[in-house]
Amino acid sequence: MTCCCPHSRSGSRVFSFFARNYRKRFSKKGFEPSQRQLMDGLRVAGFADTTVLEVGSGVGHLHMVMLEEGAKSATGIDLSPKMIEEAKAWSEARGLADRLEYHEGDFMDILPSIKPAEVTVLDKVVCCYPDADGLVHASLDRTQRVYALSYPRYRWFIRAAMGFGAIMLKLLGSSFRPYAHRPDEIENWIIEAGFEKQYEQMTFIWLTQVYVKQA
Repeated sequence: MTCCCPHSRSGSRVFSFFARNYRKRFSKKGFEPSQRQLMDGLRVAGFADTTVLEVGSGVGHLHMVMLEEGAKSATGIDLSPKMIEEAKAWSEARGLADRLEYHEGDFMDILPSIKPAEVTVLDKVVCCYPDADGLVHASLDRTQRVYALSYPRYRWFIRAAMGFGAIMLKLLGSSFRPYAHRPDEIENWIIEAGFEKQYEQMTFIWLTQVYVKQA
């Protein structure tokens, strides 16, 4: 087990609390702006007939849309049992369950059981993990071609908001914390692993990047 166990357990409780609302929001409104950018980047990189790994998969809307648009199969990993429960129910309703599998737990803890995929997606996951270096390198190691992620821009007011959020979570007795990691460090880790940036967009808060492994 990793040193992030208390953080992971607290994260599981936090995200389980919002699971049903997440699915309802996606059902009514679809992707938020940064997720639309992520999908645009993935379409540029190409994911037809590929295997997909989504770390922090939530209720599954992103990888289910990828399956509906031509991906072959997908694996979702999430800390929250409620998120996975909602994702499984939704995959059944959308006729996608036979092309999906889910794993509950901290990605770093269950890493040995996770197979490599052609496309790996981390949507707003790096900011939920204290060891960004370990998470990024471990997920890159499971990526054969396309690596897509979104995480907060490194702006003073975003870091201040995360600091305030951390204080509130501590007061509520939760060990879960949000983190603002430096984009230049994250980009260097990905490039050093042999990937080239193919797409980048941003919103007021989020930075979205898609990388493709060099031949």
